[in-house]
Amino acid sequence: MIKEEIYKSRRESFLRRMKKESAALFFSAPQKVRSNDTEYPYRQDSDFYYLTGFKEDNSVLLLIKGKKTTKEILFVQKKDETLELWTGKRLGETEAKKRFSVDKVYTSKRFEAKLKKSLLNKKRVYLDIFSEDKRVLQVKELVKELSKSRSAKYTPKEFLHARDISQAMRLKKTSQEIELIKKALSITKEAHHRAMKMKKAGIREYELQAMFEYEFKKNGAYSDAYTTIVAGGNRGNTLHYVQNSEVLKRGELILIDAGCEYEMYASDITRTIPVSGKFTKSQKEVYEAVLKTQLLVIDAIRPGIKKSELQETARKSLCEALIKLGILKGDVKTLVKENRDKKYFPHGIGHWMGIDVHDQCPYKDEKGEEITLEEGMVLTVEPGLYLQQDDKEVPKRYRGIAIRIEDDILVTKEGCENLSFDIAKTVQEIESLFLQSL
Repeated sequence: MIKEEIYKSRRESFLRRMKKESAALFFSAPQKVRSNDTEYPYRQDSDFYYLTGFKEDNSVLLLIKGKKTTKEILFVQKKDETLELWTGKRLGETEAKKRFSVDKVYTSKRFEAKLKKSLLNKKRVYLDIFSEDKRVLQVKELVKELSKSRSAKYTPKEFLHARDISQAMRLKKTSQEIELIKKALSITKEAHHRAMKMKKAGIREYELQAMFEYEFKKNGAYSDAYTTIVAGGNRGNTLHYVQNSEVLKRGELILIDAGCEYEMYASDITRTIPVSGKFTKSQKEVYEAVLKTQLLVIDAIRPGIKKSELQETARKSLCEALIKLGILKGDVKTLVKENRDKKYFPHGIGHWMGIDVHDQCPYKDEKGEEITLEEGMVLTVEPGLYLQQDDKEVPKRYRGIAIRIEDDILVTKEGCENLSFDIAKTVQEIESLFLQSL
């Protein structure tokens, strides 16, 4: 668990980055309706959680920076016994004051009045300027109303995107964050290893998906970090296949992209395994080409490297493999320049990961230059080759094969650490796990 002093230090860091005579607002995620009067399971807004550690809805964080002083204010849902009968206990104003190291705690009903007072004599407001949340629109209307005030020295005339600061802060993980990611990965490992051991021929993809969700919850994970992909055979060539409804057939591969979320921190792992427990010769050839590429990319990760350099390493390696497999012809440099490889490797080599499985952290700095890797950053590495069943340009023995291998990598002082190193991924490891279950 992350301690309250860490959240406090994050708020202080955010305040230091704000311009003077400003206010910043972060809203909890709203409840989302699934249909009629039923709602999706609640999941807190990532930036709000990053700065507060608070998981309740109907809450607001207000940060104020004057010329010389700062203030932190939290608004929370009031205690209401009738409401709690239906939706569960609330922390409430009194307990929130004890728990959070903020200057003031008020009930959410006092938000508008307190905000109106706080924005007087402020020059700008930081918020999510792209949000359509009704509370963001409420703030904008309030600023418009204040602009007509004759008593204030000045009122806000500028809106700045608060997430530009918070998401840049989230790029580098603390030791506590890394431990939570490792915990998520330890749970995810158990699920992937169980899948490798299972007899899978004849079951439907959703049965394997259900096993993953069971393993996640059984081991204390709140939920999956994203919708699990279980794609048998040619369906693995659909990158975000989530129907998970077809029967798994002997002789096919299964591309499984599944990771859990533990205490709001994600894991993101892809493994491609044989239904029957053993790779065919053709499957093995493609698999080992993708694995070789992944290991090359991971080996290249260190501070100072750019993600685009990792992408080029992956493209060249996979292009060499495509030539060797007889799928492409020509020299690597020309094929990459002409983007011929993108037909078979259409996506990026990876993405930031943390509170969100695709952490919305910047890839470019304020000058528009690509960000270089630094110690503490966490990213995925996920090369793949996707060979469609109906692609006549692909030798027949490889058609319908889809392989992706994905691990979660921490950038260290001198190189990197594969946080998911102990999840089986070599041909021998995967086949051995299946044999152990017989």
